[in-house]
Amino acid sequence: MDPVNWMERLASHYEVTRSRYPEENLIILFDIDGTILDTRYLVLTVLQLYDTAHGTSYFRNLRVPEITTHEDNVRELLARFGLPTADLEGIAAWFERAYWSPDAVLWAHRPFSGVMEVMRWFQMQPDTFVGLNTGRSEAIREETLDCLNELGREYKVRFTSDLLHMNPGPRDRNVPQVKAAGVLQFQRAGYRVFAAVDNEPANLAAIAGVDPSHEIMLLHADTIFESQRKALPQRSVSGDVYDLTQLAQETDLPRHVQLVWHGINDASNLSQFLASNVAWGEADVRLHPASEQLVLRHDPLNGAHPCRQEDLLLLEDVLESVGASGKSIKLDLKEGGPVVHESLAALRAAGFDDSRVWFNANFHVLGKEGFAVLQDAYPSAIFQVPIDAMVPILLSRPEEGLECLEELRSQGINRVSVKWNRPQMSRLVEQLTSWGFETNVYNVPDLKAFLKTALLQPRSITSDFNFPQWHYFGRGSGQEGKYHEYSLTTQAS
Repeated sequence: MDPVNWMERLASHYEVTRSRYPEENLIILFDIDGTILDTRYLVLTVLQLYDTAHGTSYFRNLRVPEITTHEDNVRELLARFGLPTADLEGIAAWFERAYWSPDAVLWAHRPFSGVMEVMRWFQMQPDTFVGLNTGRSEAIREETLDCLNELGREYKVRFTSDLLHMNPGPRDRNVPQVKAAGVLQFQRAGYRVFAAVDNEPANLAAIAGVDPSHEIMLLHADTIFESQRKALPQRSVSGDVYDLTQLAQETDLPRHVQLVWHGINDASNLSQFLASNVAWGEADVRLHPASEQLVLRHDPLNGAHPCRQEDLLLLEDVLESVGASGKSIKLDLKEGGPVVHESLAALRAAGFDDSRVWFNANFHVLGKEGFAVLQDAYPSAIFQVPIDAMVPILLSRPEEGLECLEELRSQGINRVSVKWNRPQMSRLVEQLTSWGFETNVYNVPDLKAFLKTALLQPRSITSDFNFPQWHYFGRGSGQEGKYHEYSLTTQAS
């Protein structure tokens, strides 16, 4: 069993299965409790509710990391508190009644880090589905779906009743057999089950028993489990981190999401961009006060991080290189006035047409007049402004926010840009899309954040592409004089 690279192994197995069965509907099955949901949070909540209901304070200082036993073994946890036997049994009985009540199913659930992103990634793949195969009782089907869909909303993950197999009897009855029956049910429904994820070794052993051809990858979520580890089938793969960076590859990215290499402001970063598969490069454009030439630099030329004029790239030279490569250019105009007119002249001289040109600027920097000049020259190009200052209004007073966006649209702005990692980013992107605004997400710091952003499916993502895992070594734009640095060891890996 491989404790480290279970997501890499899963990616490889999925690729092999897809190539073997290109026309079939593939499905990966997830257990819920202890696999998708970290049940320790519900254990803590129910115990603290006991304190509230009974006027006690036994569990006031209990913390999630201290909960290391399965929810069905709550007596083992309670024994640590030195409770009298009668009190312990009373608390355990109350806990068992409350834990699986319909109301509790909607309480205090929290998914394991990364699991929602992994499920979303599979749901985005062609003819690929995510099924739920749980030992939970059929009696709480509605509550289970409501809970999971509420948790999944932020990640654009959606669960449906037809892809949920539950226990026809009580929750704790014949669970391994229920899991095996779930696999057979999905197969009868026309799905090819290629993987099953479960925290209980006994459940995976039961699934192995109905998979004599070994087509189903058995993934053991190494969290808290009740059955013996020795029950794990020899061919199972264990792991406890749902790492999307080990699962997703560059070729898996949504085709309609445009990717932009941020800050091709120096020769090294420009070379990295030109050698990559990324179609768009973003250059920060300023007018050098001494030479009166357009140069590439993120920060003001007279700011706190000075540089030599001879170290600055000229816009005309960069456009020549980008144009010759067949790639496209995004110009972040840091200044208005002559920068607008001279940028247009440089674009025309380099032979760029509308389909390969994208302008970004703060609206107050260029103003209505500056954007109008750009639109006259390249009417079908992308015209983008950042709207981070508007986000609180967009989320709290959407009607008022929409009026502001419509004003931008009336000025020819056809894309808006928001910084990564804003609260409610998924809701924001969904709202903007529903209003008909294309959205760019920028300032995406690393591969993990990049993949999480891609799952939201904005129209475009602007990133430094400092992704050594994909052999991309972007330096960044040089903001505040800072660049990403890599060691020879990192690059060799």
